[in-house]
Amino acid sequence: MSDIKEQLKYSLSEFDIPELDDKYKGKVRNNFYLEDQIIMVTSDRVSAFDHVLGTIPFKGEILTEIANFWFEKTKDIVDNHVVSRPDPQVLMVKKAKPLPIEIILRGYITGSLWRDYLDGKGNQYGFDLPENLKKNQRFDSPIITPTTKEDYGLHDQPISKEEIINQNLVDKDIYELAENYALKLFQRGQEWADKMGLILVDTKYEFGMLDGKLIVIDEIHTPDSSRYWIKDEYENRFRSEQDQKMLDKENIRQWLIEQGFSGEGNPPELSDEIRVYLAEQYIALYKKITGQDFRVRVGEVKSRICKNLELAKIY
Repeated sequence: MSDIKEQLKYSLSEFDIPELDDKYKGKVRNNFYLEDQIIMVTSDRVSAFDHVLGTIPFKGEILTEIANFWFEKTKDIVDNHVVSRPDPQVLMVKKAKPLPIEIILRGYITGSLWRDYLDGKGNQYGFDLPENLKKNQRFDSPIITPTTKEDYGLHDQPISKEEIINQNLVDKDIYELAENYALKLFQRGQEWADKMGLILVDTKYEFGMLDGKLIVIDEIHTPDSSRYWIKDEYENRFRSEQDQKMLDKENIRQWLIEQGFSGEGNPPELSDEIRVYLAEQYIALYKKITGQDFRVRVGEVKSRICKNLELAKIY
């Protein structure tokens, strides 16, 4: 814990490459566009309910490690955009044209879908959910709940497969291929998580077109894009109607809700105590997913990234 506290002052909030004009800042990542590749820098910023809340030590490195782990483990299912990793928080990726939607796979009813279900809005995706579901109940088979992919600061919106195709957001054949890939990726993720004592509850996938071919981009099965529960505790907690034990970003969402914030107005400030706690959760999940210890390296992040990019002669 002392190393995590020490890293609080070094966690990466902002990053820029002044020499490059073509760039984009998202809630968590900073992308810098070269001719046919992207420098994808994962900061330590944390967001929830479409608000950036602050930073968590080592978060960017852990997300990059886990994303790279899953890209390698699933490359037999679908090609991905990874070229190289010049720094623990940087991926060099191929410049694909992103589909303007996200494909969300859900194995259980929880989170925002459960809240929508209680509010009578569970049919936003072109199909009706079963009646009398209980919170955190497992679906007979995974369901797909797509969303639009909005610009930074705007809320992604639920959308159905029919709306995606009818509005010409994505060609029917491409969309159905993306769904097929997403289902196979989710199955692979659930099978591996099960071996590691976890449940991969839900996740999102982003796809892009490169040279006429559909590939998976952004990240796969990270704690920012996915929800993980502890496998051995699921049944008892479900039967007793207790919340599941989480090792993902849902911890911060729950903390915000407890503070009375669910997306409207200004979010509460993250204390150092909650930042350290969340870092511990990310580190614990890294070990659970990969089976490896996370190497804690205290130090200034921004200068390290700049040095490694210079050594790699990226630009």
